[in-house]
Amino acid sequence: MLEINEIFGPTIQGEGKLVGTPSIFIRFGKCNFKCEGFQVEYETPSGIKKCACDSYFAVDTEFKDTWTKYKSYDEIVKEVDDLLSSYPNNYKIDIVITGGEPLLYWNKIEFQKLLEHYINDGHKVTIETNASLNLNFEFDYQKNILFSMSVKLSNSLEPSKKRINKETLTKILTNTKESYLKFVIGKDFLENANEEINEILKDIPKSEVYLMPLGDTADEINKNCEDVINMAIKNGFKYCDRLHIRVWNNKRGV
Repeated sequence: MLEINEIFGPTIQGEGKLVGTPSIFIRFGKCNFKCEGFQVEYETPSGIKKCACDSYFAVDTEFKDTWTKYKSYDEIVKEVDDLLSSYPNNYKIDIVITGGEPLLYWNKIEFQKLLEHYINDGHKVTIETNASLNLNFEFDYQKNILFSMSVKLSNSLEPSKKRINKETLTKILTNTKESYLKFVIGKDFLENANEEINEILKDIPKSEVYLMPLGDTADEINKNCEDVINMAIKNGFKYCDRLHIRVWNNKRGV
């Protein structure tokens, strides 16, 4: 059973190395983190007020009644095909597998069939993950996945032993060619972030590193972006904005 919060697009990839690329998003429900430190305030269907990341609707199981359960990957493919019905047939749109935390489904047969389908059909497939869960590479097609690894820092308020899995980072960076790390940072967290990122980069294969400004609104992005840019320049990292937030704030389905 694959629990999916939403499938939407065509839209653009808003962050990471493929920012601006036309994409379809398949957002899975459930996550192994809460990330209360990101302080995005929301209210659950039962009226409880909480803080989490900006994808709280795919993280908090209080929203699970709004998720769709798919028994077969074919059902997902059909829904994506419907979204692509008016899209140019000669263009293989990017497929973004996101969440929540999609690697919670890594060992499910239907999840792997979904990945294999799109890779074998010539699509670029990105998995957006916190890279904290264990995984193995058993099939060649898995090595063609682009893993966008948003490793959480202490500003997420998740414990370090839970959020940093160097074994998984090493497996992904060893088995794939284009995967990269990205970190969400606010202007009040720069010094600690710098120390934590450098510690994470120790003892793992060399990787591209992207820094992104914290914020679930364009105003919040603006408050943080200049300091994060300067930090990226100082450390030889790459800066990436959050284009979807600038255009649509945190509106869903775009």
